Amino acid sequence: MALAEICKISDAPYMKTRDNIADLERDCQQYACNLLNPYMLSAPPYEDPLKNLQNIVIDGVKSGIQMHFDHGTTTLGFKYQGGVILAVDSRATGGQFIGSQTMKKIVEINQYMLGTLAGGAADCVYWDRVLAKECRLHELRNKERISVAAASKIMANIAHEYKGMGLSMGMMLAGYDKRGPGLYYVDSDASRSPGNVFSVGSGSVYAFGVLDSGYRWDLKDDEAQELGRRAIYNATFRDAYSGGIVRVYHMTADGWVNVSNTDCMDLHYKYEQEKKNNK
Repeated sequence: MALAEICKISDAPYMKTRDNIADLERDCQQYACNLLNPYMLSAPPYEDPLKNLQNIVIDGVKSGIQMHFDHGTTTLGFKYQGGVILAVDSRATGGQFIGSQTMKKIVEINQYMLGTLAGGAADCVYWDRVLAKECRLHELRNKERISVAAASKIMANIAHEYKGMGLSMGMMLAGYDKRGPGLYYVDSDASRSPGNVFSVGSGSVYAFGVLDSGYRWDLKDDEAQELGRRAIYNATFRDAYSGGIVRVYHMTADGWVNVSNTDCMDLHYKYEQEKKNNK
């Protein structure tokens, strides 16, 4: 080291790495909260992110540069006398690109609660995992399962904290607690709504066409499951951004059950054959 100082090698640019390492270590400490605390995610690295993020999106619209991919999916849920039915497709898209035909859009938060994905897959999966942790902690602290209403309130509060920061979520939470079956819709604008029937996604208008004509409270289990299956199939047939596997889950007082996972192509041939047989 003494010889290096005499020869002034330490003054050479390639020897001045300490500052860079210090900057790197400082950045690691600053952004480590992204991994340690989900409620302290770092904001985008520019002034007034809430305002400037919207300006960036507006500039993208004016210039024709797509700042956000269009999202496409179809998810639905409804309550009836036998519990709650959730049904989803499995196609993941980014604009015109089909990224996956086997995306699992129902997240098993615990044995008595399920969440659906619509919007940004990363956002929904990440916050569903955070919610699963909070539900487990609530159960350990209070010696009882968290209610669906409380879980949906946690998710709405999270969405409100990051409102306008680029989150893309439109999820349903379905569960069974001491009040009975519960179904809530929560989105990235912090909207939170209880209800009996929901459908979310680009194909929801087509799913509602089937749901509105076939839904009633006194459905039998097999009728309710078939209604959800047929509604999602109808959306995959009409909506280019929905497709793949039609998954159906049934939530009861004993927990959730994965009823079926059927390719929409197989359902198409099945329903077409039924039409021919009924003529």
